Amino acid sequence: MAQQTTTLVETIDNARRIVIKVGSNVLLTGGGLNLPFLYTLAEDICEIRQSGREVVVVTSGSIATAMARLSRTIRPRTLPLKQAYAAIGQMGLMWEYERAFRVYGIAVAQILLTREDLEDRKRYLNSHNTFEALFELGVLPIVNENDTVATDEIRFGDNDSLSAMVAGVVNADLNIILSDIDGLYTANPQLNPIAEHIPVVHSIDQRIEAMAGASTSSVGTGGMATKVSAARTCINAGINVIIGCGKGNHALRRLSQGLSRGTLFVPATDVVSARKRWILQSLLSRGQIFVDDGAVKALRERDASLLPIGATSVAGDFERGDCVEIVDPHGNIIAKGLVYYNATEIERIKGKKSTEIEHVLGYTFHNDLIHRDNLVLYT
Repeated sequence: MAQQTTTLVETIDNARRIVIKVGSNVLLTGGGLNLPFLYTLAEDICEIRQSGREVVVVTSGSIATAMARLSRTIRPRTLPLKQAYAAIGQMGLMWEYERAFRVYGIAVAQILLTREDLEDRKRYLNSHNTFEALFELGVLPIVNENDTVATDEIRFGDNDSLSAMVAGVVNADLNIILSDIDGLYTANPQLNPIAEHIPVVHSIDQRIEAMAGASTSSVGTGGMATKVSAARTCINAGINVIIGCGKGNHALRRLSQGLSRGTLFVPATDVVSARKRWILQSLLSRGQIFVDDGAVKALRERDASLLPIGATSVAGDFERGDCVEIVDPHGNIIAKGLVYYNATEIERIKGKKSTEIEHVLGYTFHNDLIHRDNLVLYT
């Protein structure tokens, strides 16, 4: 325990820019917003900012806030109702954030995003510039998904994923996910009394994914599985992640002082380039390219581009320039990147030498399927 809390404390202390994700399970009570939690969170964030560090808050809760406002207990199921609830709840949610941080002299700004905003490179960079301007002004950005306009195709799906993407946009050092559980366990601790807490994770494999399970709650949309997925996205981009307990007042302070525990996910790689972060964290994969062992070795050991000779099959109906996943012979997703050829073209040139592309297709866009500058390996 002592070793783990020291690691958590040092990670938080060393981070200069922190994204803090506040989930519905800690932000809300049966009667609406948990105001004592919100006000002590504001105080904790004020303390972090006073040490010269920058913070972004990613918040859930607009729909759940509307449910409390309308005295409804059943979460809306249809998209129009979800969007209507979000429109109702977002106003009350931001008003309470404004009031809480005003006590400590902190101005706040609302940023509403969809996946489409971050998939487009120009809008991604515009978002980055907006965050940087807010930091310069000393304003605290508070981010939520723009549920009032987001369709299923452009939704993040959960704010754990949103927090991971925002961490990439702002070049954060750390993403803290405050939840109703103090990190990852070997099994669901609510169902298994001998489940053991996992203090540190250095890589996310199938064993870790199995531990995460797929728990959900009545007010939120994300369980431990979505949090671990978000952690994977961050650590592959060189960003530390802490999943910690957000229950109770001063939850962030207790975590930063080692008085409560969490699970620390540690990156195995250095910080990747801004472009590769965008590919990794913001782009939705449109398909998959399956490769042989030779291609896997070339990608991992030589930092090579993906050539057609290493491809064995294709899944999905993707176009040139789309983002796809690279899958090894054992079914593991090992990388993600932007393709020079569409799915039909790759199906025709798979297993071929680069010099044969023009003979097979009648034209050549590039000798690679994915150039290494547009390819990000998973750790």
